[in-house]
Amino acid sequence: MAMNHNTPLPPASPRPLRHLAEVHRRVLTTAQLRSHGVSSTEMGQQCRAGGPWQQILPGVFLLHPGPPTSEERLHAVLMYAARESAPGVPAQPGADDPHRPVYEEAMITGLAALTLHGFTSAPPLLSLEKIDVLVPRLRRLRSAGCARIVRTHALPTPQQVTGVPIAPVPRALADAVSELADAGAVRRLLTEAVRAGHCEPASVVRALSQAKLLSRPHVVDAVDSLLAEGRAIAEDRLYRMVHEYGLPDPVWNVDLRLPGGPHLGGLDAYWPEQAVAVELDTRAPRQDEDALWSEYARKREHLERLGITVVHITPKKLRDSMEQQAAVVRTALMASGDREPAAYVVVLPR
Repeated sequence: MAMNHNTPLPPASPRPLRHLAEVHRRVLTTAQLRSHGVSSTEMGQQCRAGGPWQQILPGVFLLHPGPPTSEERLHAVLMYAARESAPGVPAQPGADDPHRPVYEEAMITGLAALTLHGFTSAPPLLSLEKIDVLVPRLRRLRSAGCARIVRTHALPTPQQVTGVPIAPVPRALADAVSELADAGAVRRLLTEAVRAGHCEPASVVRALSQAKLLSRPHVVDAVDSLLAEGRAIAEDRLYRMVHEYGLPDPVWNVDLRLPGGPHLGGLDAYWPEQAVAVELDTRAPRQDEDALWSEYARKREHLERLGITVVHITPKKLRDSMEQQAAVVRTALMASGDREPAAYVVVLPR
């Protein structure tokens, strides 16, 4: 029969399934398999008992019969939870593809995220029965298999670790702690967060407060240890700043009082001759951060009315820009000669 432009083309032969062995990461969604020409019937046949594939999560397939690797589990959870990519966007590229998988509205959180952040006190990925995945509150998803859905009103900006979007440390910590009843495990995670420089205590406590976890006694105990740890680290950095940048020695950890008068407040460092003070802001935002800040501000204003210059430094600034903070203190010390003499105050050890 002669063919012309009106003659229907014969149906395309389906591609053999072995071509899927070339896919870099052998985890694909139902939609991705269909884009490779695999029908629902073929998916079911491949996943039969003893077959070469397995359905690891609803709508997510593992293209080999053995247990998934930790990388495959992470991507399977993200594929299950993420919004489908727009048509035409490659959602599962090869290893050398510049377009990495884009997971919309989903990121790994909890213990799995902390492991990816490099926490030594978090368990290995393969030992985790569940992997927490953070999604917007209104997404219609349920926890299934190894995927535990965690909801939030506003998704934080994820960090990328080996192509996997993960929640920032404070959020991941809060989600991990919400599932932990072991006080020792909670304390170890919070301590490592601060000691290893992952984040400052204030951001951890803020995340725990937002997650309404500060009513749990074992969490409050761990937070108290965390704050003590954070203050000790900040004080050590302040000592280093003074010595490494050649500032004159202050008196350390003192209380100021007016002669025969009221207590003016404690200071971390004070230079009596120049009437310059440094105060570390190691506030722990819990229920009433505004009131606590007001107390800091009142003390500072009172001291400055007496002619004392107060330099307010956060632990984060000390960690990230120590040289700049040293310059601020040096400028305050040098400017003391241009100011009116400060009121006489009594300096007492704290």
